[in-house]
Amino acid sequence: MDREKAFEELKLRIESQDTILHSLAVEAIMRSLAKHFHEDAETWGITGLVHDIDWERINGNRELHGKMGGDILENLDFDQTIVYAVRAHNPANRIARRRKLDKALYCASPMAELIMACVGSTPEKAIDGMNTERIMQCYADPGFQPGICRDRIASCSELDLSVEELVEISLKALKEIL
Repeated sequence: MDREKAFEELKLRIESQDTILHSLAVEAIMRSLAKHFHEDAETWGITGLVHDIDWERINGNRELHGKMGGDILENLDFDQTIVYAVRAHNPANRIARRRKLDKALYCASPMAELIMACVGSTPEKAIDGMNTERIMQCYADPGFQPGICRDRIASCSELDLSVEELVEISLKALKEIL
């Protein structure tokens, strides 16, 4: 499945522009992480792009998230490594994150949420003025967007990355697309 076709499949199932923007942000982060680890940027990017393909179909039932997404992707003949990573990115599914791809997606999605929330909290609401220090301050403040799972972000240690390194890689990626 090429990127253009994957994006079309996502747009067929997701109407919310916020969810599409989140998907594009996770795609950019995943592509940057793939380059950092000398992995396949196309596969990693597509994984990030489609990771929430089921979001509007689960009707708020987070227990279904990822499972249904994996089923959708499987029916569309996506690569099984992408299907597995999508299923494994929701901790409620209790699926082991075995590959770097799985581990990267697990921390990239909440990192995208954190960066976008930091951007949204500034008066200018622009990513240009955002820096690693500001994002680390938001990350360290439990009162800032408490719904963002910092444990998932911190799991970047499984990739031998510090949170600060993940922030730097992610912020650079998002500055290139926003």
